[in-house]
Amino acid sequence: HDLSELRSLQDWFLKFELKTIPNVAEVASVGGVVKQYQIQLDPVKLTQYGISLPEVKQALSSSNQEAGGSSVEIAESEYMVRASGYLQTIDDFKNIVLKTGENGVPVYLRDVARIQMGPEMRRGIAELNGQGEVAGGVVILRSGKNAREVITA
Repeated sequence: HDLSELRSLQDWFLKFELKTIPNVAEVASVGGVVKQYQIQLDPVKLTQYGISLPEVKQALSSSNQEAGGSSVEIAESEYMVRASGYLQTIDDFKNIVLKTGENGVPVYLRDVARIQMGPEMRRGIAELNGQGEVAGGVVILRSGKNAREVITA
């Protein structure tokens, strides 16, 4: 498995399984590679179409509304809540209309940018015994709870 697959497995499966253990408050994922959409704007094309960076930002925001994160506590378990945006594929991003020209022809994000899937900027790595990178999680217990009891649960 590559590091992005391992991190996805941690984020979307193992993390939720670990959080079902009594007295586990949170599981923080570490290591691996997190994928994200990357948009590289072409400043020359932006100028040609008369589009500013704030206009691009506004178009992206309007097309991909995202709710802020929070946590909800239910029966001594804490769950992180975050609503993801509407855009699900690279083509969704490419088809965002930035503005409509004087002749009524729309200018799309694909006309002024390169959009791709790539790794999120990394701030460090997780390594196991000098044998290479890994992906995993740090289990955070509820305040005052016994770690040995949680491990054996």
